[in-house]
Amino acid sequence: MLIINNESMDKYIKSRYTYQNIQEILNVLEAQKTLTFSPLDNGLFPAAKTGKETDYTGYSSIWVRDNIHIAHAHSVLDNYEIALKTINALMCYFKKHKNRFEKIISFQSDPSDPMNRPHIRFNGFNLEEIDQKWAHAQNDALGYFLWFYCKLANQGRLKILDEDLELLLLFPKYWSTIQFWQDEDSGHWEENRKISASSIGVVLAALQELNHYLSNHNQIKMEVIDQIKYLIGMGQQSLDLILPSECIQSDSKKKRRFDSALLFLIYPLGVVTGNMADTILNDVMTNLQGKYGIRRYIGDSYWSADYKKKLEPGARTVDFSDDLSTRDSFLKENEEAQWCIFDPIISVIFGLKYQKTKSEHDFNLQIHYLNRSLGQITGFQSNTGEFLCPESYYLEDGKYVPSDPTPLYWTQANLICALKTMEHSLQ
Repeated sequence: MLIINNESMDKYIKSRYTYQNIQEILNVLEAQKTLTFSPLDNGLFPAAKTGKETDYTGYSSIWVRDNIHIAHAHSVLDNYEIALKTINALMCYFKKHKNRFEKIISFQSDPSDPMNRPHIRFNGFNLEEIDQKWAHAQNDALGYFLWFYCKLANQGRLKILDEDLELLLLFPKYWSTIQFWQDEDSGHWEENRKISASSIGVVLAALQELNHYLSNHNQIKMEVIDQIKYLIGMGQQSLDLILPSECIQSDSKKKRRFDSALLFLIYPLGVVTGNMADTILNDVMTNLQGKYGIRRYIGDSYWSADYKKKLEPGARTVDFSDDLSTRDSFLKENEEAQWCIFDPIISVIFGLKYQKTKSEHDFNLQIHYLNRSLGQITGFQSNTGEFLCPESYYLEDGKYVPSDPTPLYWTQANLICALKTMEHSLQ
């Protein structure tokens, strides 16, 4: 049964679409500003549009990972002006704080302390770091930046200057120093550190894009190329060993068979394909999918049932990377939050499969997951406002409602990709 949270969307959601149907949906969402973003003047995007009631979330800050997904969505729309403005602002940020890379590469600072690592969450107005303990050990966030920057360069969308290349080459040196293929990081969900396939896969995609760029520039020393190829080999070897799991460490607090973050290795990164991609898809659809959205992983206590009653505002979105025990103690079985960033990604994946296979099965699944995505748009009864894309739905007094980080720009970005991919399938 398809859940449609916004009754006004009911007449637009169909079991079969024409190109015109999708244009009608886009027109409605444009009129309601559902897919509208409010970037800072420098082109960076906060994680969510916050107000007086939701400022406590800290989602007005800039996350590197979210900004890449948002910039990528604009590139899908061929709006490269916005994508380039975002990526260039992130380049300025990393240049400003490149000493974080340099100190770890030269063994002057200890990477075991996440505060010594390059910060992946910061103040977008002045590009300064936020003086707050945070789980900055996130190889995936760094990987997303390098992947998209090099991807744009490989497409001829931007020119890499010598000073830019100097910064970019710090990334593989940094990953070599920390041995990313066996490094415990906090990953996509910024929680307890473990050796995560989803993080290794993002770094692998980034190194492949960088290698592609460098292979076309003869001025690069061969030992640099060789080092990057070595890192690619180590990353691929580790990824092959762990997948289709997220983590295979023996520690029960780290070991994880299913995690929806693995979807991003299929799209937009394209670093996992074929049978392994199909296995990951089936894992998520079978084990993590709910009626309202898709769980990040089994046992996820973030925005679990009655979350706001159990935690004061200041304790809801803090750094949980050191200790999840208090938060986990609130969780009951099958009461994880159901997130809205995954259904549109699954729709895209099946859409891209359909465009190659022309399989009716793939096309039907593309439609199904697009419809689930559209059904997640908030209705008039929502206390967050209507026609918004939530981060997730969670249980409050036995009823699924949007979590406070609504609208989440990452969800909007993924929905844009799903709608654009459906356009392509219909054409």
